[in-house]
Amino acid sequence: MSAILLTGGAGYIGSHTALALLRAGFDVISIDNFSNSSDEALQRVQQLAGRSLLSLQMDIRDEQALQGLFAEHAIAAVVHFAGLKAVGESTEQPLAYYDNNVAGTITLCRVMQQAGVKRLVFSSSATVYGDAKTVPIPETAPRSATNPYGQSKLMIEHILEDLAASDPAWSIALLRYFNPVGADKSGRIGEDPNGIPNNLMPFISQVAVGKRAELSVFGNDYPTPDGTGVRDYIHVVDLAEGHLKALEYVQQHSGIDAFNLGTGTGYSVLEMVQAFARKNAVPVPYRIVDRRPGDIASCYADPHKASTLLGWQARLTLDDMVQDSWRWQQQNPDGYQRGDS
Repeated sequence: MSAILLTGGAGYIGSHTALALLRAGFDVISIDNFSNSSDEALQRVQQLAGRSLLSLQMDIRDEQALQGLFAEHAIAAVVHFAGLKAVGESTEQPLAYYDNNVAGTITLCRVMQQAGVKRLVFSSSATVYGDAKTVPIPETAPRSATNPYGQSKLMIEHILEDLAASDPAWSIALLRYFNPVGADKSGRIGEDPNGIPNNLMPFISQVAVGKRAELSVFGNDYPTPDGTGVRDYIHVVDLAEGHLKALEYVQQHSGIDAFNLGTGTGYSVLEMVQAFARKNAVPVPYRIVDRRPGDIASCYADPHKASTLLGWQARLTLDDMVQDSWRWQQQNPDGYQRGDS
């Protein structure tokens, strides 16, 4: 039986997708260079699924290693997560982002082409919409980027569009994620950021568990109901299901298509803080600080296309998001490396 190859399969979204694929009966191969992830995540995925996967340490820029992998294994399709993803870091280290994300994707696609594997699900991002002029944001909205991370995702989308135009045998889904949060219900796998979290939910969780004194809320003077930034938060388990639906789609269609994966509902920073504190009965001290450069007021998805064409929609609620995030944080206060395994 052919396997599904996950690049960056040990990461936050990759590991949850690996679990969903194993539970759905797929054979899974994960490659990861473990620069911002842990193989422990995939050990736990296998325990939860009661099935094994093949986990290999490999960098998508290593063309020879990729060629060997495709020669040795029958691969039906690739779900491409591997990439650096911190906005702030990307402005400080743009070359690293273009090398890893853009050059790595070109190498991966070249090897796929040589191997005749032309089904690809790409982990893109709502950052490709830049500072969207209207919300909710449809897939047809103009694209732009406000930082090197977003620029790298947008470049990859253009590269994949050109690739699909050059050869009708390619079938590619661009999945534009909004803001993934939450964790598997078991509390065994979740988001394990290196150092200071870049995303809101792990920061809230670390404040709640006592690892950080308070949450910094960047700006309360945005044109939003309470002045804080509004985002579309999507449960990572729903997001993983979206990848299964996209895989089905690319098996049955050719060409390239983009899909928003979001709930279509925006929540403000303070709404997230209050929901977390209320549902988990735990205080989350916060302080209002200056806006961050490049942040936008409001960003949430129009998810109708994914519902219509993929038959997918987000099911899990804000309460699920905050409870599952807290369960993971309590069970793994130091993440995978030093958490209870």
